[in-house]
Amino acid sequence: MKVRPSVLLLENGHVLLTRYRYGDTDVFQLPGGNPDPGETMPETIIRELREELNLETEVQGLLVAGEVLLPQLKQGVLHCVFAGSIIGGIPIINPAETTAQEVVWKPLQALPELNLYPNVGTELLELASGLRTSPYIGKIRQEWFG
Repeated sequence: MKVRPSVLLLENGHVLLTRYRYGDTDVFQLPGGNPDPGETMPETIIRELREELNLETEVQGLLVAGEVLLPQLKQGVLHCVFAGSIIGGIPIINPAETTAQEVVWKPLQALPELNLYPNVGTELLELASGLRTSPYIGKIRQEWFG
């Protein structure tokens, strides 16, 4: 099983996402990536956002630990979403490091309606609004966009 750490960056009720295009479908992704050998998940997030989005970030506590099973790829992914904050830089895509089309700020309230990867918009909205007081741990129902 792969592990993919990512981060929820929330400012003024909006979440920083990257937008990808698969066929005629927009897919929005929480920023993060794949760990390098010997790297912790927070270290991965800090490195990936520096490389891909020109951002310096601080990583706080775990919000979501969810499994996505991808039978079409014969693998699974454990998504670990952390809270975080931007401490420097302006988000801009580095095309040498990512295939994302653009950086977007979407209202937190809109997350459950987006094609989101990982598909944890409802859980993040519940956490941010106080409806959920502990991290979500469990399965993630993820649509396949590949």
